[in-house]
Amino acid sequence: MMGLTFINAIVFGVQGNAMRKLGRDTPLHQFLAGASAGAIQCVICCPMELAKTRMQMQGTGEKKSKRKLYKNSLDCLVRIYNREGIRGINRGMVTTLLRETPGFGVYFLTYDVLTRSLGCEPEDTYMIPKLLFAGGMSGIASWISTYPVDVIKSRLQADGVGGVYQYNGIMDCIRQSLKKEGWRVFTRGLTSTLLRAFPVNATTFATVTLFLLYMREGQECSIQDSEPPSVQLQPLQPQTQANSM
Repeated sequence: MMGLTFINAIVFGVQGNAMRKLGRDTPLHQFLAGASAGAIQCVICCPMELAKTRMQMQGTGEKKSKRKLYKNSLDCLVRIYNREGIRGINRGMVTTLLRETPGFGVYFLTYDVLTRSLGCEPEDTYMIPKLLFAGGMSGIASWISTYPVDVIKSRLQADGVGGVYQYNGIMDCIRQSLKKEGWRVFTRGLTSTLLRAFPVNATTFATVTLFLLYMREGQECSIQDSEPPSVQLQPLQPQTQANSM
């Protein structure tokens, strides 16, 4: 919960600023801006998911003990750091980058294409359902495009729980997983992930979009209220429609 707060702030902040730097609002620029946001948020995402994985697997492969190894997520990261250093905290960083960079590119690209196709404009009566649908489908598209990488990342971050290490790296993890479980290993858990992805990302995108629209309308009203009376006598300029994002 704590990590997701910062991750979403970084993702949408970086994506918005990247779009302003790129200038034109095109599908390619949406992908590039999303990819850059995905890469930057890995700094928080990787340690967060490492702690989550270790907390969820606590006790696996070990004899039953009266006390838990980790008290909470922060204690988990501190103990990993004391035992393995910075490298231990960033276990799975390469696979996280390989997942998040293209994943968020697809995420924002899909949302942009769908909102344009559906015609999500502020005056549209069905704008909110359309935003929810576009956001949910964006999450599904993002996960489908990178799920095999997520499987490898999760296995590498869980490796070492109980004091047993199975993999020597990314390629070794891929080889062993394929040998033992076949190609279906890369789709294990996909259904439950997609069932979660739709409502989560539908809510996220719709909330962010509606909040930005509300803030922009408030800024426009405050600017108009602060204008001197002489300016009001000038012919009104046509208002530009809100961006689909």
